[in-house]
Amino acid sequence: MAHMVETMAYAGEVPWHGLGVPVSNDLTPVQMMEKAGLDWQVRELDSFVEFDGKRMPTGQKSLVRETDGKILTNVGENWKPVQNEQAFEFFHEYVMAGDMEMHTAGSLKDGQMVWALAKINNPMEFFKGDQVDSYLLFSNPHQYGKTIDIRFTPIRVVCNNTLTLSLDQKTEQSVRVGHRVEFDPHTVKTALGIAREKMGVYGEMAKFLGNKRFTEESYIEYLNTVFPRTSDKRVQDKELSAETLSRNAKLAYDALDTQPGAEYARGSWWQAFNSVTYITDHVQGRNADNRLYSSWFGGNQLRKRDALQTAIEYAEAA
Repeated sequence: MAHMVETMAYAGEVPWHGLGVPVSNDLTPVQMMEKAGLDWQVRELDSFVEFDGKRMPTGQKSLVRETDGKILTNVGENWKPVQNEQAFEFFHEYVMAGDMEMHTAGSLKDGQMVWALAKINNPMEFFKGDQVDSYLLFSNPHQYGKTIDIRFTPIRVVCNNTLTLSLDQKTEQSVRVGHRVEFDPHTVKTALGIAREKMGVYGEMAKFLGNKRFTEESYIEYLNTVFPRTSDKRVQDKELSAETLSRNAKLAYDALDTQPGAEYARGSWWQAFNSVTYITDHVQGRNADNRLYSSWFGGNQLRKRDALQTAIEYAEAA
């Protein structure tokens, strides 16, 4: 299977997935874009098919990367591509003001997904040493059906477990931008303010989970909810034990006390939740770049979000 990561650059320590080339941490957004190999543009070209020796227009356009002629996607007439430089310009004001610094950027799926990760200079600390750094994850897809998206992404320093939380929930203005309107960085400048609100909410959730304890039975029920194994009759009959867990649930169960950071809020739902994020980020998947894509944009991103909500529900019942 082809690797997901095409090009990538990172500042600071080697990322948890071990991918990319190192750069200094004082780059401007445009410099980070260039170092990450993203200084290319896309062009819309009319799409044709050949039939009986005739070249016939399809009514669609192909989005083509200028550097190598690669067709990234086929789009309709009203599609408005966003160039990478336009997308990275979104970060410029924040980086120059010192609110954040560029951290990681790259291209996934052969150029179909371009992303940038900027670190917000406002870390959080829980349980006397468990630090969580805050980031904005900005994705600029060159793929039909996908939209520009900005997400608050807390990363737990001790284990590099990640979570992405949408910024458009319970807000009047969405920070998802479709490709049928012109991209204007000023329309999404509320993102940092919303992210700071999300940081506060996430901090309260972490503290709440860290003060609520699980039992062996409730933890197994939790893992069976996050990683269901419905084909097992013992599970259906609710005779739950570690032996009834699915493979991935058993991996999380076994990692509960061995995962990095297990010493923080031991025995709490914070420890339980992080056993799930640890497995999805560092154990599941064929290789590191597939784990990266799934963690930020694929199935594991949704699984971790649901795992957090489920942990809160169990903690409330504790």
